[in-house]
This record gives sequence, C-alpha cells and structure tokens, in this order.
Amino acid sequence: MSPRLACLLFLASAPALADSWPGVLVDSKCYASEERNVNPADPTSTADRDMNLEVRYCSPSAKTKAFAVVRQDWSSLTFDAAGDAKAAELVRKVGRKPYFSVVVTGERTKDTINVTSITESK
Repeated sequence: MSPRLACLLFLASAPALADSWPGVLVDSKCYASEERNVNPADPTSTADRDMNLEVRYCSPSAKTKAFAVVRQDWSSLTFDAAGDAKAAELVRKVGRKPYFSVVVTGERTKDTINVTSITESK
C-alpha cells in the first residue's frame, strides 16, 4: 500500500471532532431578518445598532421552530434539524428568557452546527 493511500484511509476513518460555541440562543428567522434590516451602504452598520436589543427581541419562545446561536462577535450559526428539536425542548423546559445564554456542542459545516448538545449557561 502506498503511503498516500494509507494517509488517505487514516484521514477518512478518523472521527470528526466536536467543538463548542458559547453564545445566545435566538429565533434564527427573526435574527436573520434583523441582520438584513440595515443600510448596506453604511460602513458602520453594527456600530449604529443596538445588537443586544436585537438579541433580546429575537429571544426564542415555545413556538420557535428554527434556532441559532449568536456569538460574541454578533455572527450567528444556525442549527440542523436535530439541533432545532433539542433547542425547542430546552426552551419549553426552561421557559422564555430575554437573554438565553447557552453552550452548543457539535460539528460545524459552514454556518450550520450539527448539534450534539445544548446546555444553558449561567
């Protein structure tokens, strides 16, 4: 077996490593709408906005179907279907909060997390 083939087989069989993302749990559709609601010609678009207000405005409720975690730099990562279900269960269990701090664990693919777990952080 060639060294290249052996290396390729090793990498293909290596398990993907999970990572974690602390942030604020939000309704992903609401937050995406708030992100689109800016003047694209304004170079200081985030400086002129109250990002904390946007996060609180998009706090998830029991009716929320699609979730995201907003990170410290205000970027957001959406969840896969299983993650949406786990987040909905957490929101139903804990109830609505104006600022829902969480730690999300899973594997990231572009701007989506394949969620393994979601825990509330204090």
